[in-house]
Amino acid sequence: MNGNPSKTRVKRTSRREFLSGSTAAVLGASVAGNLGIARTAHAAGSDLIKIALIGCGGRGTGAAIQALGNKATPNVKLVAMADAFRDRMEKCLKAVQSRCKDKNKIDVPPERMFADLLGFQKAIDCGVDVVLICTPPGFRPMQFEAAVKAGKHIFMEKPLAVDAPGTRRIMAANEEAKKKDLAVAVGHHLRHETKHCEVIKRLQDGAIGDIKYMRAYFNSSGVWTRPRQPDQTEMQYQVRNWYYFNWVCGDHIVEQHVHDLDVMNWIKGETHPVEANGMGGRQVRISKDHGEIFDHHAVEFTYADGTKMFSFCRHIPGCWNSFSEHAHGTKGHASIQGHGRSEIVVDGQEPMRWKRGPDGHQVEHDDLFAAMLAGKPYNEVDYSVNATMTAILGRMATYSGKVVSWDEAIKSTLDLSPKSYAWDAEAPVKPGPDGIYPCAMPGVTKAW
Repeated sequence: MNGNPSKTRVKRTSRREFLSGSTAAVLGASVAGNLGIARTAHAAGSDLIKIALIGCGGRGTGAAIQALGNKATPNVKLVAMADAFRDRMEKCLKAVQSRCKDKNKIDVPPERMFADLLGFQKAIDCGVDVVLICTPPGFRPMQFEAAVKAGKHIFMEKPLAVDAPGTRRIMAANEEAKKKDLAVAVGHHLRHETKHCEVIKRLQDGAIGDIKYMRAYFNSSGVWTRPRQPDQTEMQYQVRNWYYFNWVCGDHIVEQHVHDLDVMNWIKGETHPVEANGMGGRQVRISKDHGEIFDHHAVEFTYADGTKMFSFCRHIPGCWNSFSEHAHGTKGHASIQGHGRSEIVVDGQEPMRWKRGPDGHQVEHDDLFAAMLAGKPYNEVDYSVNATMTAILGRMATYSGKVVSWDEAIKSTLDLSPKSYAWDAEAPVKPGPDGIYPCAMPGVTKAW
């Protein structure tokens, strides 16, 4: 599939059938991600789709607003929320209430707001039909497992995990989701953007000839920091400041750059690299507030056919920034901007250009709800697993300074998760006497 609307005739189902999750034989691999689902489906009768939001940060707030505003059906309601921190959950609820035009779509009383590391299970158990999993990725495997076990349709953010054991848990749970005919969407919003679908379709049709190499960038000045508070346990501090700890975030090559790496795999026909080597380190972000992650990574990925993909991501202020993907072929080249216009330049011809089109963050929810209501198979996990593991492979290469194969990466037993999910539990990493957290040292660190 290359981003064009599906021509397949689909069975229209009753809302009762949809809510029980009994109508769709969920597709794996790359099928659903680029379907461009028809947006004409609508809810029947007065049936209501109840939604639970797990993870109430900025992305969770956005996902809730987009799910409530989906174009497939107005018969949706947010009825439960869960987050590690009550203040963040209350802030999220206020934001959703202020931005949602129909206030009747929001019904989250205090008794259905769960503030705890394991409160997600209580939200899932509130009689909901769809679960939005928007927590940091370190929590995603166990929350996805719980939602699948409960038989819920799911939207979950990218990346899917922070290590290979977590990725394998996602893969196993997704097989159960397929057996239960559950619709599962993943937040790779670029898969739903006009510019990406149009350019990649043409690349796969040979517009620039044989692809010789590719480039991917996610360079920015970085993200927020949340300084330590006097009354926090170490676990509370790390979850609050989650972006800087690998057991919660996976490093920014995994949490952010996974978008670009997914596009690279998409261009290559839904495959993944077979090995990686690279370098990285901490040049600027080395204070007590910056945990253990690197502030720059540069990776050379190699695909099975020998194609090279050069990957760069950086969190350093005052530098050249770019969120983009590029392909170079025997007849020309293509450039896709993450949030801008894109183009294909074939040698000797006028460039072909596309504007961004509708924001993929909204379209991915439009597509998910339309597919569910139409009884259309929908599962975006398999290609998202490839993207997540590609990013983890890259981190393994930069942290170790070694050439790392895909097989070594996917079979890794290095589990970054804590032994217990409790505020008084021992955190997976600890600061040194000076308050600085140790980070990986290439040539010394065993990263898989």
